[in-house]
Parts: sequence; C-alpha cells; structure tokens
Amino acid sequence: MAKTLVTGGTGFVGRAVVTELLAAGREVRVLARNPEHPALAGLAVEVAEGDLRDPASLEQALKGCSHLFHVAADYRLWVPDPEVMYAINVEGTRQLLTAAAMGGLKRVVYTSTVGALGNPGDGTPGTEETPVSLKEMVGHYKRSKFLAEQTALDFARKGLPLVVVNPSTPVGPWDWRPTPTGQMLVDFLKGRMPAYLETGLNLVHVQDVARGHLLAEAKGRVGEKYILGHENLSLSRIFQMLGEIAGLPAPKVKLPYWPVLGLAYVNEFWARYLSRGAPRMSVTAVRMAKKFMYFDHTKAVKYLGWTPTPVRRALEEAVEWFREHNYI
Repeated sequence: MAKTLVTGGTGFVGRAVVTELLAAGREVRVLARNPEHPALAGLAVEVAEGDLRDPASLEQALKGCSHLFHVAADYRLWVPDPEVMYAINVEGTRQLLTAAAMGGLKRVVYTSTVGALGNPGDGTPGTEETPVSLKEMVGHYKRSKFLAEQTALDFARKGLPLVVVNPSTPVGPWDWRPTPTGQMLVDFLKGRMPAYLETGLNLVHVQDVARGHLLAEAKGRVGEKYILGHENLSLSRIFQMLGEIAGLPAPKVKLPYWPVLGLAYVNEFWARYLSRGAPRMSVTAVRMAKKFMYFDHTKAVKYLGWTPTPVRRALEEAVEWFREHNYI
C-alpha cells in the first residue's frame, strides 16, 4: 500500500491529521526535523527526517507516497528574522510541491489559513470568494501564507491534483507548544488575563479541522478552497465560555486599541534590542485584533459533507488537556 506523507505532523493541526489518517487505516509517513519528537510518541507512523528548506530530503520523503498533506508552517506572530518564515512557508511549499508534481502524486491537500482570505472586518463573515490582496495581509505570517497559498493554487492550475483548506482558529487537546491561541487559553487559566482587547475570532475543534482535511482529499475539487471554521465569537464571549468551563472569572476590563498598539511597539523594541527574547505582546497581534475575523464555512458543509462539533466541547477538551499536562 502506498503511503501518505504528512508535513507538520508534530504540530497542533498536523498531529490531528495524522491521528485521523491512522484511524482510517492509512499508512502514514511524517516529515520531521526531529525523528524522536514527543508529539509522535505512541503513534504508528514512519518518520522521514527532513526540512522544508532541504529539497533532497523532500524528494526522499515523498518516495513511495501517493498522497500528501502539507500542513507544516512557521506559525509565529513575531519573528526576529522574517526571512526564515518566508523560506519555510513560501519557498518550502514551492520546493515540496515541485517534488510532488515530479512524483506523480494522486492527491495533495495544502493547509492554508483563513488569514490568507478576504474579510470585511466589520463582523460580516468572509468566504472563499471574498476579494483580497497581499497589501491587506497584516504581519509576516499572513503575508507568507498568502504567498504560499497562491503558489499552491498555481501548481493546481498547472495540473497538480491539489485542494486547499483554510482552517480558522483551532482549539482542543494536544496543543503542546502551544499555538498563540493555546497560549491565550493558558494565560487565562493562570489568571494572567485581567483585561482584554476586544476582537472577533472564528473557533473550530482541531479534530474537526483534521476530518475536514480528509474530506477535502476525498471530495474537494482541484484548485478549490474550503474554509474549515465553525463559530464566530467575540473575544469577550470566548472568555465568558472559558470562565464557565474552568470556574474562573472572565476579565471585565476592555482595553482601548491605540494605547495598546503603542505599548506593543515599545514591547517589541525592548524584545529586539534589550531582552533579546520574544515580546510579550506583538504589534502584529494587536493590529490583527482590529478586525473581527469572522468566516462562513457553508462551502465545506455543502460540498464536503463536513459537520463541525460545538466549540464549547473543543474549549472543554483544551482546558482538560492543559490541566492534565501541567501547563497551569
């Protein structure tokens, strides 16, 4: 049986994709820089040591594979050297899909993000067809993912049987790093969230995102995009739900945007030139908060048969996992 290669299998979404593939009886190979990565412990997968910046390792990892899930990405809202992010997210995608095209794969699913899609920002949900341009992308992560998505779609136009999925903001168990969203949950559970900057997010259970990947592989149309998101919620509503789940008070102080943005600039200056560490608050994160990132997942429901579970359950499982694994 030909294998399925998953990049980013040690990450939050990628690991969920791996577990869904294994549950479906698939033979899975994971591309990883560290073959002994703890996120893969206990999973019956083959590990191919490699890096998206190493074309030879990508060609080797794809040997004997008929399907590819390209989930890997450098997902940080602040980076000391943006060139690394573009090398991984954009050029790494180009090199991997070049190898996939040469290998004659039957199907490729590329994991983009709703951050690469158009969004009115006023609470009106964006769709796969909402107009958007590179100049609307806030921060290097979104810019790099927008460029990578365009690269993937270009490969589809040239004949690679590729489908794009655009997850929104996944939550749930096994956010081991954690992601920026997972860190927000951990900070709340630790009582480090006395105030908040209001915004809007689209949340979805990470395992639903993984199931959406497999449905896109089976039913998605080549060259099409599918939003894998679920509930549109204000940040204040998210904290209210978390408070109900964890038995903690939700923050009541809503901060004004412009002073917080100014503080973020100061925070980044301190991090870059004095502390030499990551800033506690990034300018990109604050600028992103100005838009309510709401999205419509109707297309995935209609054409993929995707049925996401309630977000409250995802938050409950995330809280339980963080507690069990001593994050708080």
